[in-house]
Amino acid sequence: MATAKKAPAKKAPAKKAAPAKKVAAKKVAPAKKVAAKKAAPAKKAAATKPAAKKAIPAKKRTPNAAFMKPLTLSPALSAVVGDKPLPRTEIVSKLWVYIKAKGLQDKTNKRMINADEKLRAVFGKPQVSMFEMAGLIGKHVQ
Repeated sequence: MATAKKAPAKKAPAKKAAPAKKVAAKKVAPAKKVAAKKAAPAKKAAATKPAAKKAIPAKKRTPNAAFMKPLTLSPALSAVVGDKPLPRTEIVSKLWVYIKAKGLQDKTNKRMINADEKLRAVFGKPQVSMFEMAGLIGKHVQ
């Protein structure tokens, strides 16, 4: 078998476009680039001026006294978290300690809490979401 050389493929001649259009497009494009470059430094200078002002130091945040106020508990809630008056934040923390110690979180959906006998008296239903738990204890504190 004899191998024949393939003839190189001929390129199609490129069509000539109207030179007036190309020249006009080239003249307009550089003018836009120059205008964009001049505008950018002006924005940077404007942005640095507010940063040059002296910063006011932030005040230290003080805790809200209403959250730290000890609340009296109902008998049903005191059976779970204790008899002493506690702030609402501590009540929720102690409820979570109780729930974790007894393994009352749902195994598949950790956001749901399965209530035992003590918690059913507080929540009023057999299963509650962790988001509605804080709202339900509001009925048991004064």
